[in-house]
Amino acid sequence: MLWHAFAPMASEALIVGSITIPPQDLSWTATRSSGPGGQNVNKVASKVDLRFDFEHSEALSHELKARIRESAATRLDADGRLQITSQLTRNQPDNLEDARLKLAEILRASLTVPKQRRKTKPSRAKKAARVADKRVQAQKKQSRGRVAAD
Repeated sequence: MLWHAFAPMASEALIVGSITIPPQDLSWTATRSSGPGGQNVNKVASKVDLRFDFEHSEALSHELKARIRESAATRLDADGRLQITSQLTRNQPDNLEDARLKLAEILRASLTVPKQRRKTKPSRAKKAARVADKRVQAQKKQSRGRVAAD
């Protein structure tokens, strides 16, 4: 793995809207990618595994951390870090950039506060229409029965 070759990209802060994620909150490793790749597949570590320790990040508010925890629960590792993998290309820097874009998209989605659901009740007319429809359906099914012989 060539850490020094991607030092500029990996050491850049990730900016999403009004949030700036410092580079020390992000860690990444590269491993061999799965799937076909010819003779090169067993030699090059192009798959990128990006991890973001959002629980200990001071760039995020408590509310935002809770929304991330809820929305990205399937992407959390055993230590509670957000884990993003990318093996889109055979190029390690491109996969690192793709993983950073995926992380930015998750954070962007978590920035929007979901609307509170307001409980509603069906109107009296809707209830009456539902009962009338049920009566029509029951009558239709009753008429499908056997006819009694006289």
